[in-house]
Amino acid sequence: MDSEIINSLDVGANGLPYSIPIHPNLVHLTLGLFIIGIAFDIVGVFFTLEKPIFKFLSIRVNRSNFFDVGWYNIVASAIITFFTVAAGFYEIMLAQPQADVKSAWGLGAMETMLWHGVGGVALLALIVGMAVWRGFQRFKFCKDKALQVQLSYLLVGLVIMFVMYLHGTLGAHMAGEFGIHNTADNLIRMGQDPNTLLK
Repeated sequence: MDSEIINSLDVGANGLPYSIPIHPNLVHLTLGLFIIGIAFDIVGVFFTLEKPIFKFLSIRVNRSNFFDVGWYNIVASAIITFFTVAAGFYEIMLAQPQADVKSAWGLGAMETMLWHGVGGVALLALIVGMAVWRGFQRFKFCKDKALQVQLSYLLVGLVIMFVMYLHGTLGAHMAGEFGIHNTADNLIRMGQDPNTLLK
């Protein structure tokens, strides 16, 4: 982004007009909701194997309860991911990464930001697609069946989790190796001591 526009903003040491970056917090909410949604659906599918454990622990549960948790978490993940991607694009426009650094994957700052941005949009589409697929299973395909999800849905969910891991690693490179919106890193680059300033 144009450095004059960035300089006209009242940005802090993290390069943002607010003290705590929004995108990383929303990312972890997106990840948590999606992973919990898939995990509870997996537990629901294998409920017959786990039923003796729940009985031993005196936990009263029904298979449908696990599927309810899976459904609502996937829907919440799909909704929150729109805000996650929007915040990510806003914060990436304000980024001023170190140009002379390469990531552990051998990518420069601009390449990493580009792949992370494109990957974010792709993951948004995948998560929304999974929520739609899950809705069709819940209300149409598997409505009157004991299993509310198909095994192919769970497999695709696990693949998406792996893609999230790769995508998250790119985001970690942006903060850790390029210092993008990393308050302590930027203070050190400016020759200040983060231990005294961030109390």
